[in-house]
Amino acid sequence: MPFPPAPADKKLLEEGDVFTPKFDAHGLIVCVTTEASSGEILMLAYMNELALEKTIETGVAHYWSRSRGELWRKGDTSGQVQEVVEMRVDCDQDALLLRVNAGGDGKACHTGRKSCFYRKVENSDAGPRLTFSIG
Repeated sequence: MPFPPAPADKKLLEEGDVFTPKFDAHGLIVCVTTEASSGEILMLAYMNELALEKTIETGVAHYWSRSRGELWRKGDTSGQVQEVVEMRVDCDQDALLLRVNAGGDGKACHTGRKSCFYRKVENSDAGPRLTFSIG
């Protein structure tokens, strides 16, 4: 299912009803994933065209692993399959938001935490430092 090109008319891009995701120079689009029930941000990942197609076709989140250079169906090794409840796109269609029900133990991060965003950046006399804000 190749996606159509973005319309040249900005109003059509921002107000139209045709999904024309804008992939970057590496063929990726950023995706923020949140827990559907709480709205908590679970992770940020990237999708290529195949990952996006598979996510739409199956209703299960697929991503592109930049570190491994391969398609990644969330939960294949961890059991934390992400069932997509809703997919949204931003105004210029270069960022996605997934609302998901997380399977398994619900921990989205490979460190064993629920969210990948478990540290807070705080300024100190020695410069920015990280503190653990959630487990």
